[in-house]
Amino acid sequence: MKKRLQILAAASLLLLGLPAGAQQYPSKPVTIITAFGPGTASDTIARVVAQPLGAALKQSVIVEARPGASGAISAMYVARQPADGYTMLLTTNSPQSAAPFLMKNVGYDAVKDFTSITRLGSFTLLLVIHPSIPANNVKELIAYAKANPGKLSFASGNSAGIVAGETLKHWAKADMLHVPYKGTPQALTDVLAGRVSMMFADLTTVMPHVQAKTLRALAVTRIKRSSLFPELATMDEAGVTGFDMDAWAGLVAPANTPPEIVKLLNSTLRPIIDSPEIKTTLGRAGFEAFSSSPEELDDFIKVQLGKWKKMVSDAGIQPE
Repeated sequence: MKKRLQILAAASLLLLGLPAGAQQYPSKPVTIITAFGPGTASDTIARVVAQPLGAALKQSVIVEARPGASGAISAMYVARQPADGYTMLLTTNSPQSAAPFLMKNVGYDAVKDFTSITRLGSFTLLLVIHPSIPANNVKELIAYAKANPGKLSFASGNSAGIVAGETLKHWAKADMLHVPYKGTPQALTDVLAGRVSMMFADLTTVMPHVQAKTLRALAVTRIKRSSLFPELATMDEAGVTGFDMDAWAGLVAPANTPPEIVKLLNSTLRPIIDSPEIKTTLGRAGFEAFSSSPEELDDFIKVQLGKWKKMVSDAGIQPE
């Protein structure tokens, strides 16, 4: 309660310091658009952040999903909204880093068409397989794939799943079928049923199934072990040298959103995201929460574009 009161007080002081026009913001509900629907990590994060943000702004914060095309549909929608601070995109590496290289015409510029607000943190991506696959680590999985060409398949529900799966397939020089889905929940259903062999998915979605032993976790995708799952090896440690995929989330608004509104949103959001309560809540959901300045998110997105461009190229993925 004390922390919440401090957040509300800080937001009130910021409002008093804004120009007259901006002091009226927000005078109506604010909408956070998510790139993926209910049951996904993005939806979970948006709803956890929306409640205290609404309390601090003294206005309703609505979460609305516009899934499709690896998040490109949501990004294109937000890019075309008025630059007034009433519409934000909870973006991830899918629409902001990967989609521009997975699609021939993504319909927006990942840098020029958006105004950065703040980082939200990083997902922990796991490689999980159906328990019927006779492999207890990545090395055994690759050996099985090579000994049984065409027998294994991998599901994807977003661009991270596509790029990670194709990277593993390319690195291992293994014959594996890619089975794409509209979202992670649909992909997960078929992996759980054994219709598809494996997938790369966020810890938020798959951890209950790993704990129930209906899925087997083999590795995490980042170069360093996850603080949320420290006992699990990284893909790099497992032998896929240099495998480093940081799946991330942040909040952006349409380009040319007034600086005073960006400042208000950033200053209101940062203590929320960095609060122990939110960190703990999102940590239990498999997400490592931390905030940033708008400038830090700008620079991060530019670096990630270069990184994902290389990953897509190295995996031999052709844009569609």
